Amino acid sequence: MRIFVTGASGHVASAVIPELLSAGHAVTGLARSDRSAAVVEGLGAEVRRGDLADLDALSAAAGEADGVIHLAFDHAQQGSGDLAGAVAADLRAIQAIGAALAGTGRPFVGTNATGAMALAGFSGVLTEDVTLPGGPRIDAENSVIALARQGVRSSVVRLPPTVHSHGRYGFVSGLIEISRATGTSGHLGDGSNRWPSADTRDIARLYRLALESAPAGVRLHAVAEAGIPLLEIARTIARRLNLPVAGITAENAEKHFGFLIDFVGLDNPVSSRRTRDALNWTPSHPGLIADLERDPDLAPTAP
Repeated sequence: MRIFVTGASGHVASAVIPELLSAGHAVTGLARSDRSAAVVEGLGAEVRRGDLADLDALSAAAGEADGVIHLAFDHAQQGSGDLAGAVAADLRAIQAIGAALAGTGRPFVGTNATGAMALAGFSGVLTEDVTLPGGPRIDAENSVIALARQGVRSSVVRLPPTVHSHGRYGFVSGLIEISRATGTSGHLGDGSNRWPSADTRDIARLYRLALESAPAGVRLHAVAEAGIPLLEIARTIARRLNLPVAGITAENAEKHFGFLIDFVGLDNPVSSRRTRDALNWTPSHPGLIADLERDPDLAPTAP
């Protein structure tokens, strides 16, 4: 199949595109800059220039493809404080892609974050059958799933906050950056809240399986480890960087954690049992703590 991939120069795509190519698929990746285009070409994919705002280009590329994997989200816009703008752009892009695929029976694999469910108020162990009526990124998830009623074999992969491999760790990279800057590896309160995780290469395999065989209208969890306590993550960072570890009080949390303040206290345990059973998906790569322990770039900062 010829697969159109958005977010094709990102971390997840760096594993998804090789996974697709190794399985015999052809890949066209969306790139909005020369730098992004070079990355996409380096992965072995063809380049389609454009961005999420170019709805005509998205529609045309989706219409020419045998399937679509939507990885793109404007995290820079979110990071600048305009989450609503990033969410709205994502939803418009999904609608454009969905309209091009309607009635074709072709696969469309969308993306959400398990943390989005926790931020929207869900508590407890998140399973694949948990849905919410709306919220940031949740509206986009629901829109992808709704395409199953319009003749699209749509599915959504929910990603954990700690997508890791090759020295990149999702939100944990932020904790490492903050630890180096402050001289303390911190966790909020007693650190008992949990973050799920998965290696990027295991996630890539799940995207391919979803593209090839997921039933229409399913939600899938790309989670290898259901929930690692933030205390354990903070202790590992402290040991690798030779820094003290400390519980940060709520009063001092924003000052210490900065851009991670909305996420550092999330308790987000996630089950992937139904995903594993449905698609015969078995994560096989090292877990987060093992990845941190063997990272040669994690070393004490020189005085």
